[in-house]
Amino acid sequence: MKVAELLRPTGAVPEGRTGWVVAGSLATGLLAGLLLAAAPFVPAQEDAVTGALLCGFAVGWALLAVLSARCTAAPQRWAAVPAAFMGLSGLLLIGFGPQVRDVLDGIWPPALLAVVVWVAVHARHRLLHPVLAVLVLASIGGGYETVSEAADAAAYPMPGRLIDVGGHRLHLHCTGSGSPTVVLEPGGGAMSSNLGWITPGVARDTRVCVYDRAGRGWSEPADTPQDGAQVAADLHTLLHRANVPGPYVLAGHSFGGLYVLTFAARYPDEVAGMVLVDSTAPAAAPSTAQGSSDGIDRLAALASIPARLGLVRLVGHLFDDDLPPRAGGEVRAGTTTAGSLRSTIDEYGNASASARQAAALRDFADKPLVVLTAGVGHDAAWSTAQNHLATLSANSAHLVVHGATHETLVADRRHAATTARVILQVVAAVRSGGPVPR
Repeated sequence: MKVAELLRPTGAVPEGRTGWVVAGSLATGLLAGLLLAAAPFVPAQEDAVTGALLCGFAVGWALLAVLSARCTAAPQRWAAVPAAFMGLSGLLLIGFGPQVRDVLDGIWPPALLAVVVWVAVHARHRLLHPVLAVLVLASIGGGYETVSEAADAAAYPMPGRLIDVGGHRLHLHCTGSGSPTVVLEPGGGAMSSNLGWITPGVARDTRVCVYDRAGRGWSEPADTPQDGAQVAADLHTLLHRANVPGPYVLAGHSFGGLYVLTFAARYPDEVAGMVLVDSTAPAAAPSTAQGSSDGIDRLAALASIPARLGLVRLVGHLFDDDLPPRAGGEVRAGTTTAGSLRSTIDEYGNASASARQAAALRDFADKPLVVLTAGVGHDAAWSTAQNHLATLSANSAHLVVHGATHETLVADRRHAATTARVILQVVAAVRSGGPVPR
């Protein structure tokens, strides 16, 4: 017997072939998970894609248990435990989805930590150390996210109400009194609370309604792609089922401007005036390349996994904002969840279609229209596009807010006050039938 073999501690795991089996099995599990998550027979939904990923990881652990027993002198039979845990979790998510998700959110983090402890006690190979570290962080992050979401639900109860618009419910909150009603459309990735300065400013003089698009804030997710046409149709249904009478003054910030334009093109008799707050420009070309809906949905599902593990929440807390304290807390609580991240990716994935649909509004007649543009952070092309938007109506104005950026037009108290004042000027023009201020 060689001296090295005599000096090897009892129970130590042999290197060489065992190391290749460990590395190869875990790499195969990662590859299998990614392939299963992309497989066309797996629905492009978060629960199914996450379940497929876990099943792939289970394959890797199972391979480690089998191959180490057959190909090495150091069988790693303990690997059957994480294989069974991840495989069962994945199958439950694929088979039952939302019915088991909430239960797994509470059970999975401590159960995963228990599995990691089991593996750490029985495993000895150094290649497993980084894997175990990642699993510990995933367990802690998942628990942190679950507890944080429960705390947020208690701290920030929903204002307003939920209205069924056909398959999902949207959150709507109306305040103030007077006519015409102003309907506010938040920007891309934003929710109703992002307009925390503007809403009360407008409510001082007329009724104002703000809402959350599907999957955002307090609204439920939707099964259909959320392009501009779908957003406008859902908003139309929401306002009618909530008995909010028109015609409306619509105000949209950034991406919200596309949805406002699409709504006005589809329902012209229900729009009395419009404010485009540093709006994204409609598409100039008749057609633009667009990714497949299935691909966007799978990307959104995969990207939502870090949010389930608390990573998006941690990053979100690194950024400060100038919103009122409660509105700022609601934004941090409502836009860092997996559902919000998924809906935001879906929104940007459908950006080309939304921009084309917004271009359908070519003539706003002589209805009051104000294009409000930030004075900082834009190039000449943006200014040209904003000037073009102002040509949609014979009763329009293009106003530049000097010193304001794209975000501060809604997030900074002083600049948001300017935005609210302009919205009320359009309301006044609708009431009087006169021109908008220039």
